Amino acid sequence: MTAQSAAAAARATVYGYPRQGQNRELKKAVEGYWKGRVDADALRATAAELRRANWRQLAEAGIHEVPTGDFSYYDHVLDAGVMVGAIPARHRAAVEADALDGYFAMARGTQDVAPLEMTKWFDTNYHYLVPELGPDTVFTADSSKQVAELKEALALGLTARPVLVGPVTYLLLAKPAPGVAADFDPLTLIDRLLPVYAEIVADLRAAGAEWVQLDEPALVQDRTPAELNTATRVYRDLGALTDRPKLLVASYFARLGDALPVLAKAPVEGLALDFTESAAANLDALAAVGGLPGKRLIAGVVNGRNIWVNDLEKSLGTLGTLLGLADRVDVAASCSLLHVPLDASAERDIEPQIRRWLAFARQKTAEIVTLAKGLAGGTGAIAAELAANRADLASRAGSAITRDPAVRARAAAVTDADARRSLPYTERAAAQRAHLGLPLLPTTTIGSFPQTTELRTARADLRAGRIDSAGYEERIRAEIGEVISFQEKTGLDVLVHGEPERNDMVQYFAEQLTGYLATQHGWVQSYGTRYVRPPILAGDISRPEPMTVRWTTYAQSLTAKPVKGMLTGPVTMLAWSFVRDDQPLGDTARQVALALRDEVNDLEAAGTSVIQVDEPALRETLPLRAADRPAYLAWATEVFRLSTGGVRPDTQIHTHMCYAEFGDIVQAIDDLDADVISLEAARSHMQVARELAGHGYPREAGPGVYDIHSPRVPSTDEAAALLRKGLEAIPAERLWVNPDCGLKTRAWPETRTSLENLVAAARTIRTELSTS
Repeated sequence: MTAQSAAAAARATVYGYPRQGQNRELKKAVEGYWKGRVDADALRATAAELRRANWRQLAEAGIHEVPTGDFSYYDHVLDAGVMVGAIPARHRAAVEADALDGYFAMARGTQDVAPLEMTKWFDTNYHYLVPELGPDTVFTADSSKQVAELKEALALGLTARPVLVGPVTYLLLAKPAPGVAADFDPLTLIDRLLPVYAEIVADLRAAGAEWVQLDEPALVQDRTPAELNTATRVYRDLGALTDRPKLLVASYFARLGDALPVLAKAPVEGLALDFTESAAANLDALAAVGGLPGKRLIAGVVNGRNIWVNDLEKSLGTLGTLLGLADRVDVAASCSLLHVPLDASAERDIEPQIRRWLAFARQKTAEIVTLAKGLAGGTGAIAAELAANRADLASRAGSAITRDPAVRARAAAVTDADARRSLPYTERAAAQRAHLGLPLLPTTTIGSFPQTTELRTARADLRAGRIDSAGYEERIRAEIGEVISFQEKTGLDVLVHGEPERNDMVQYFAEQLTGYLATQHGWVQSYGTRYVRPPILAGDISRPEPMTVRWTTYAQSLTAKPVKGMLTGPVTMLAWSFVRDDQPLGDTARQVALALRDEVNDLEAAGTSVIQVDEPALRETLPLRAADRPAYLAWATEVFRLSTGGVRPDTQIHTHMCYAEFGDIVQAIDDLDADVISLEAARSHMQVARELAGHGYPREAGPGVYDIHSPRVPSTDEAAALLRKGLEAIPAERLWVNPDCGLKTRAWPETRTSLENLVAAARTIRTELSTS
């Protein structure tokens, strides 16, 4: 096909779409089901209507081929496990008794059975459930979900493309099941898994699928020759099947590197590649392998992870270059639109001109359709859209919100000494022990306590004018008093004020910093039914006034025990926002760090002796390619130290991380120079404690013993058993006892019992240590 005919054939598509609905109907239905207020049929009906609404919106916007199978009640990787029959042994009885309840048991656990481990989906803030596999795993095909959703779309008269997690990525994401040797490689199961995938794609073909998309984002990471050979064999064998649809292999989030020649040569009909700035190398690499003659290329030129309007002329230039490299070029976002909110036009509190800088899922869909139209018909066919786009880009570039000379001057004046504590850790630790007087195995929580319906109602009443600020503050004061009283009665050693005034650990601070924009409806799925509203970091950052000192100081006035000041770190403030893309991330992080430094210093001056600066996104933001990591980790650790480097030696600095693979960043954790780190460890059975020990980590650490992402209550014996595992790696004088993460999403009854058991477990182990 010539470049001209390829352009004429250009179509618009997407890989996935936000699942929750305009008003988070899915969240409400699922949580209603968990509480017994919604039955299974009603839940399924809500889900079906949300799918139909999504497909209709996409089709009406001009999307030529809608995705199916990307919808999920909880997580698409868990769905893939169900599809291939990879049900952990401990959950099989529940799944056999009731498939839906068993599905949620794998996701959330029950009082008697632990859930699957959860971690971050590549370098995003989306969490997936980790497949558990072993040498005895038997795969069986269950294509019922994928076939049913395809038929739903086809019944609406739509062209539909099922989207599946690819077999290579599925196995590379998996871990050895509990009780299986740690060195077991799930990829060795590929010969068992491939026939199952062959059966599933055949089922989809029989149901009417012309194309099936297999997502292989794991191939954008550094892969060994053996792993690449496995990918070669997988797509050779799938391509050789006779009874199959056309196969489209999709990658996203970064450049493909050595995997690009593997997929380009594979006997599949199409590839989907990321061509946004983070993966621009894909363009040169594609040309270097001679393009994709005879194949379909879906070009991800619209950023599926950020919310700024696309530079349409630049994207058209990329698409024009690609025309000579494939038989057919179609237009898409760089990845599923799952990672962005639904509709920017709903944000009525954002000034209209600024709102035109933003593109959420619906606006990105329109950009994709416009680009496909321009690719097929030339720039004249989209002249009006191009003119409006140029105006929007110019408006943003010239806006006063983006540049504050005072902020830039302060950041430019930062020295290396600003990012260093005045004494080394060993001397600080002695000063802190003398100052704080904590027992062996000190107990604490991560920060937040349950956000009750009453608290959320109070915030809503304040926004609506139903109560005044004095009434709201009285409610917050009472909640802090209750939280402090509970912690004292329970016997926790380092207390927190519970964060009742905070809507979100990033948004709360963003609303008090210059340069940020807040949304009202910009919900994005983090995991399961947990949705967040990432703020928009649009301009230079500064802190006009203290943000947390008042409530932390009030909490400290209620107790003689130390109360932690609680802040969100600079990397996480970026990672969990939609961050500006017009300057290097490190420059933006330095501005945030300086604002937080002011807050840390003010907390210390107000009498706060323990200050926690959370950085759960440090690992999440780690570049997917090893070659890109040193530069990132250099500025990421420097800005944390810049935030905390101005305090006295006897002020104890904590940090917290959760739900990530920490082995890759142990040196970076060391480089933060925090005095204490708390980490998720319950679902991963203290793996992080062993990783810290293997590195020789010299500071104090609290690997979590209470999995807060599950409603189950850990017993005292269970928490004590985890502590004993922790003590195998970390000496008692450096071991803390805490939950995995904040308690915001939990209910009070389970929180009370869990923390009482946690404290009892610490006392049990203290007694064992004193008598051993």
